[in-house]
Amino acid sequence: SGGPQTETAKDTNSMTNKTVLAQKRILDLLLMLGVESQWLPVAVRCAALHCIGDLIARHPKNLNELANKVLGDEVREEPALNSILRIILRTSSLQEFVAADYVVKNFCERNPDGQKMLVSTLTVPPRSMTHAPLEEDMNMSFGSMLLHGLTVGENDGDLEICVRAASVLSYLLMDNIHCKEKALKIELEPPMHSMGTRDPLMHRITKYLAVASAMNNKDGKSNGKTNAFVQQLILRLLIIWLVDCPSAVQCFLDAPPHLTYLLELLLNQSATICTRGLGAVLLGECVLYNKCIESGKDAFAIVDAISQKTGLSLYFSKFDEMQKSFLFSPERFTEQCKPLGRFISAEDADQNDANGRVNDDHPILASLFDAGFVALVGSLEANIRDKFVEVYSNPKAKVAVVPAELERRSGESDGDYINRLKSFVEKQCSEVQDLLARNASLTEDLAKTGVKPEQRTSGPTERVQVDSLRRELHEASQRLEILKSEKARLESEAAMYQNLAAKVESDLKSLSDAYNSLERANLQLEKEAQALRSGGGPDIEAIKAEVREEAQKESEAELNDLLVCLGQEQSKVERLTARLVELGEDVDKLLEGIGDDTALPEDDGEEED
Repeated sequence: SGGPQTETAKDTNSMTNKTVLAQKRILDLLLMLGVESQWLPVAVRCAALHCIGDLIARHPKNLNELANKVLGDEVREEPALNSILRIILRTSSLQEFVAADYVVKNFCERNPDGQKMLVSTLTVPPRSMTHAPLEEDMNMSFGSMLLHGLTVGENDGDLEICVRAASVLSYLLMDNIHCKEKALKIELEPPMHSMGTRDPLMHRITKYLAVASAMNNKDGKSNGKTNAFVQQLILRLLIIWLVDCPSAVQCFLDAPPHLTYLLELLLNQSATICTRGLGAVLLGECVLYNKCIESGKDAFAIVDAISQKTGLSLYFSKFDEMQKSFLFSPERFTEQCKPLGRFISAEDADQNDANGRVNDDHPILASLFDAGFVALVGSLEANIRDKFVEVYSNPKAKVAVVPAELERRSGESDGDYINRLKSFVEKQCSEVQDLLARNASLTEDLAKTGVKPEQRTSGPTERVQVDSLRRELHEASQRLEILKSEKARLESEAAMYQNLAAKVESDLKSLSDAYNSLERANLQLEKEAQALRSGGGPDIEAIKAEVREEAQKESEAELNDLLVCLGQEQSKVERLTARLVELGEDVDKLLEGIGDDTALPEDDGEEED
């Protein structure tokens, strides 16, 4: 068997032995003894099943061989894992159930591929087979048979088969987010004679908790330990399911009765110490892995509900009581193993252990609550305590929300709005002062008892309470600062609007003056147009005569200028003529033909005129 506590050399020898034994086809012989030979004594079958579990533990090749192994004849062949699951669900011997359960546990441990393979077969059986007897599951897959086992006994109140199937499901989901997410999508048919709708697999399993509690407390009397392990195994499944899976937490909290039931379970004195402790762990996971933003389901809401319903001191005490119980004692895993084939009797379980611990839980739990699960609960407890302190130390909301009282009402004037804001701020200031007074009173009471204020955080519970007061004071201070800044902003906006109103009024006055000026100009133009239409305007003929006279004067001036120019040119010609004569040139001959050249343009000009 080896085991996690053995030395490395011994563990290496164990793996070598498993390889050699598998090569000698020892697995076939063990399956024949433990699964196929139901006529053998129970002790022999259990020993064979334990050997199969040890043979495949952390051995990939042997795990694969068992997954592919098929049992039976050609007429009724089925996978070996299906046959082992049928033993888990059908056997009347708790000892054989534990042995077969051990095989499935070791098959799923550190075998994510094997887990995915089995989870892939989780298909809801046909409605005709949903409530059929367990003996009619021969043709079902591993997953369908498992879901059938989860629901087969819910109508007659026999939850033992359901919880056996829940134990197997916990191994399929252990440390495998993919399998957890896939299981969340499974929806089961409603119970027989019920008009309900399909509900998620997690909700159906959680409902069995309340059913088991009612069975154990019917008429105020306990039914003994016949169904005493039902609640513990269902709680174990839910704890494993919620680890590192916020979507599982969301699904669990989608049904409000789940949270209410867990809070009541903590106060149920008829429940065992282990049951109340596991319920506290499950509640803590709803805080530790909570990613909900919806009001009433977030981490702060869960912590607040626990504080209001049970009180944090009582809540954390459930962890301490559970860790002191027999099932979670470290000594239990250091004791020598019992001889093969011997099952712990109820009489043995009722006795105190060496340290005086009383075991009030079913003896089967000592075999099912292995060292791995106990270590998981221990680590969860530490993380949950830290998370509670963190939730109480930080404000509930990261983003401040402006209260509805600060919204301006329809038709409210600036003065009324500002006065209402002042009244609201004064009220908030009064509440802050009351909170400060409560804090001072608490400090004074502690001083009277000889406890200094800085000593209040000596324990986790006291530290949480002090952090809660600090959180309230911090939130109130933040709210006051928000209100002050909001008031200043609103006053600034009011002043801006007043200035804007004055500017608009000035602009309107300027526009009015401009409009009046345009009206007066328009009136003047209309009067002038009317005067022109009535003939009372200036003398047109006189204007024309004046224009002609001015044009004539301009023409005469231009003519005089032209005559002066001609005279100057004539003088030049005469001088040139005299000079040419002196030089002996014939002037007339030189000027011959010049008049003809200039006559043509003049004639053209005359024709054009």
